[in-house]
Amino acid sequence: MMEAIVSCLLQNGRFDLQELDSIKSRFVSQTISKGGYFSEAGKIARQVGFVTSGIFRVCTYDQEGEEFTRAFVDENRLIVDYNSFTNEIPCRAFIQALTDCELFVIGRADFIELSGAIPDWEPTISRIMLSTMMRKVTEAGALLSSDGKQRYETFLERYPGLVNRIPLSALASYLGVTQSSLSRIRKISERFCLFAKWQNPCGGVRLDLCHK
Repeated sequence: MMEAIVSCLLQNGRFDLQELDSIKSRFVSQTISKGGYFSEAGKIARQVGFVTSGIFRVCTYDQEGEEFTRAFVDENRLIVDYNSFTNEIPCRAFIQALTDCELFVIGRADFIELSGAIPDWEPTISRIMLSTMMRKVTEAGALLSSDGKQRYETFLERYPGLVNRIPLSALASYLGVTQSSLSRIRKISERFCLFAKWQNPCGGVRLDLCHK
């Protein structure tokens, strides 16, 4: 599993073998059960994680207790409230496990030590997190400019493997629709797929929209 971390780092930075060995030695394995939290709003983030199995969501709650899912994080991705971690300020959101999750984590002390020893360590992590943030900004803009059906179809196109792994309530919250509306949208999508397959049984159907 450490190979996935190395691959992620080498795609975004430059490290020699000695540096990679030093980085790998600082990560430790961790498991978080479904419903547990990697970090919590109001508390300072103390570690950076790399997800090897499972799905997390980033979520907030309003004063009435209504939840808002802001993002999903699945395998082979870094996970951290980076602003909280780097500036030692309280997190503004929760990072919650939607499934049983396995990950490798590195604590703040080890992270800082690597920053002093390996020139490209912190810039690489910053580049990865900036890329993630920009992608989320783009996705948020797309959600605001489309209706529920378009949001659902876009989600399927971008994350075809997630729709059957996350709770309906979390997906509805992310899309900004009610669970009943999402159920109707899913049924319409399924009917479209059946009709498309009937009309063109040899191919040409957008399989990413055909889910169970």
